[in-house]
Amino acid sequence: MNPKKIRVLVVDDSSVVRHAISSALSRDPEIEVAGTASNPYEARDMILSLNPDVLTLDIEMPRMDGLTFMRILQKHRPTPVVVVSSLTPTGSRVALDALEAGAVDVMGKPGSAWSIGDLGTQLCQRVKGAAVASLRPANAPNTPSQRAGLASSVRLNPRQIILLGASTGGTEALKSVLNRLPDGLPGICIVQHIPPVFSNAFAARLNETCAFEVREAVSGDEIRPGLALVAPGDYHMMVLWDSGHYRVVLNQGPPQHYTRPAVDMLFNSAAACAGGYAVAGLLTGMGSDGAQGMKKLKSAGAATIAQNEETCVVYGMPRAAVELGAVDQILPLDDIPGALVHAVLTRTVAAHSNNNSNSSNKPSKQPRSV
Repeated sequence: MNPKKIRVLVVDDSSVVRHAISSALSRDPEIEVAGTASNPYEARDMILSLNPDVLTLDIEMPRMDGLTFMRILQKHRPTPVVVVSSLTPTGSRVALDALEAGAVDVMGKPGSAWSIGDLGTQLCQRVKGAAVASLRPANAPNTPSQRAGLASSVRLNPRQIILLGASTGGTEALKSVLNRLPDGLPGICIVQHIPPVFSNAFAARLNETCAFEVREAVSGDEIRPGLALVAPGDYHMMVLWDSGHYRVVLNQGPPQHYTRPAVDMLFNSAAACAGGYAVAGLLTGMGSDGAQGMKKLKSAGAATIAQNEETCVVYGMPRAAVELGAVDQILPLDDIPGALVHAVLTRTVAAHSNNNSNSSNKPSKQPRSV
């Protein structure tokens, strides 16, 4: 028996865009375009009659904008939504608002001429991720977060570094984690599967609410305490140890796991140069990106943490890492900030102890705690 196809409703006021998205999706044997709508009012009626599994949704539309429609939809008939928005600063900010309002994923329109081209594969992957997503209530804006504590007397080892990777559902998960982390931690490197321009807007929004600086990475950036760097969309991000500190290296090598940036690129590079000084977290996401890299990190002595199934939007990437035996701790999202801080402190003590005893500079691995 053939598996049930994912039924998609395409909502966009441009007939060119509707055709391009429909054509790209129709080429995937696991996806069926159930219908297209030119505005939210058409979409409302078609949702009732077609009962689609996933919507692709434009943000800038006449009569009712996509963000307003999203909020109404998620309140009265929750449905997985992939936002397809213009690659502009304004479009990016509104797309992030849509993710906060309950959209599962976001994808950029390639340009005014609008040929989807190579982005068709990414679109299909995002639709598949949305189809299996666990929908959750939209986060309340400006909700205060309880931050994990860090004593001012803590002396970090310059080799320490924190690494985070996420995909589907990751923008909100990362925001939840980062908003609960204190200032003064080792430098943080973040790979979120996100298109160009959106990554800069995402970093800027985090910078408004976090206790430390957050910004989009630039090749050659020094990774230092009190700074979190987000990989730019369409660029892999790696780290290297250079003249007493870590630096960022960006490149546009081939996509991995259908995406660029890829979490594995960051994790693999850190396994080679940071080893047991690294603390890595793998959050919600479709697919298996980051699992192999996390396995290398664990083998090198790093502390490895994965989000648990119950709190993931899509339990794909963390599951793959768990199945590889690459994870020390499997935790609910709310427990991950405290676990990151604890792992940093434990490795700080181990590093100083090792230095004082003139033994290996690799801190001891922590026992599994799930």
